[in-house]
Amino acid sequence: MGLVGVLLLNLGGPDQIEDVRPFLYNLFSDPEIIRLPFPWLQKPLAWLISSLRASKSQANYRQIGGGSPLRRITEAQGQALQEQLAARGSEARVYIGMRYWHPFTEEAIAKIKRDGIEKLVILPLYPQFSISTSGSSFRVLEEMWLQDPELSQIDYTLIPSWYSNPGYLQAMADLIEQELENFTHPEQVQIFFSAHGVPVSYVEEAGDPYQQEIEECTRLIMQQVKGENNYTLAYQSRVGPVEWLRPYTDDALKELGEKGVKDLLVVPISFVSEHIETLQEIDIEYREVAEEAGIENFQRVPALNTHPVFINSLVELVTTALEAKPCTFAEVIHPKDNMKMYPQERWEWGLTTTAEVWNGRLAMLGFIALVFELISGHGLLHFVGIL
Repeated sequence: MGLVGVLLLNLGGPDQIEDVRPFLYNLFSDPEIIRLPFPWLQKPLAWLISSLRASKSQANYRQIGGGSPLRRITEAQGQALQEQLAARGSEARVYIGMRYWHPFTEEAIAKIKRDGIEKLVILPLYPQFSISTSGSSFRVLEEMWLQDPELSQIDYTLIPSWYSNPGYLQAMADLIEQELENFTHPEQVQIFFSAHGVPVSYVEEAGDPYQQEIEECTRLIMQQVKGENNYTLAYQSRVGPVEWLRPYTDDALKELGEKGVKDLLVVPISFVSEHIETLQEIDIEYREVAEEAGIENFQRVPALNTHPVFINSLVELVTTALEAKPCTFAEVIHPKDNMKMYPQERWEWGLTTTAEVWNGRLAMLGFIALVFELISGHGLLHFVGIL
C-alpha cells in the first residue's frame, strides 16, 4: 500500500494571548465564515473585526488560562490514534492541520510531502459536515491539490462526516450516563445539547447539511442513552445581525428555567475537544444565564478528548476509508447544485431571502464602519463634517 498518512483537520486556536488577534484575523478572512459579494472586502473587514473583538476575546481566553488547549488536545488525539492503528498492524503517520492557527493545514501538507506519504486519509475532527468547518478545510486542500503537481501523486480519500459512527455515538452516550450518575435524581435531569450554530442562509440558500446532521446525531445519541430523559437541542456562538439556526442556547436556557427545570446536563454536541466554546462560553457564560433563569444544578459533559471508545471509533473510520473506494474533493464540496461553496455562482436582487440576508450583512458592515470611525476619529463622516 505504500506509506500511509492520516491528516486530522480542526479549527485551531491561539496558544497564548498574543496570538488572539492574528487568529481572529485568519478566522474572519475565511469567506466561508463571512460571505461577502465583493472578495476584495474580505481582508479589510477581517482586520476591522479582529481589531474590534481582540480585547474581549483576550479577556475570554484569560478566563481559561491564557490560551486555547485545542492544539495540545488534538496532538494527543493524533498520538493516541497513531498508537492504536499500530496496535492493529496499520503503520500510519498522523498529521495535524489547523485551519486558522499553527500547525496550519499548509504546514501539515509540507510534512506529508517531505515524508513521502503515498496514501492519505483526510479526517476532519468535526463529526457533522458544514460548509464553514470541514467544507472550508476541504476547499483549501482542493486548491492545493490543483496547484501542486506533487500532491497529485498522493492517493487521498476524504471522510466527509461521521456523526452516525457507532463508536462515536457510544462514547457520547457513555459520557452522558457517567455525568447523570452525579445527580440525585438522574431520571429528572434535562439533557441539553448545545451545537455550534451557522447562519440560516447556509442551510436554506447554500444547501449546508449541517442542521440535518446535528438533529439526526442528537437523536441517535439519545437512543444509546439508558433511561428516557427529556432533551433539548440549541445552537450557540452566533455573531452579527443575520439570522442563525434556532433556538439559540441562551434563549433555550431561559425558557427551560421558566418551565421550572432545576437539573440540567449540557452536552457539547459538535465539539470533540475542550476549547474556548466549552470552557468559557458554556462553562462560564451559559452557566450564568442558566442560574439567573432559576436552573440550580448546571453540569456539563466533558468533551471526548482522548476517550478510548472515541479513539477506537477514529481507528475504525480510518481503516474503513483505506479499504473503501476513495472519496474525492469534487464529490464532497461539489456534490449537487443546491450546495454552494464560496463564491456563490450568482447574486440575486429584489425581495428574495438572499437579498434580505445581504441587507443584514450590509447593515452590519455599515455599523462596523461607524464603530470604527467613532473609535479612530477618522472616516467619511468626519471628512464631511457630520462627526
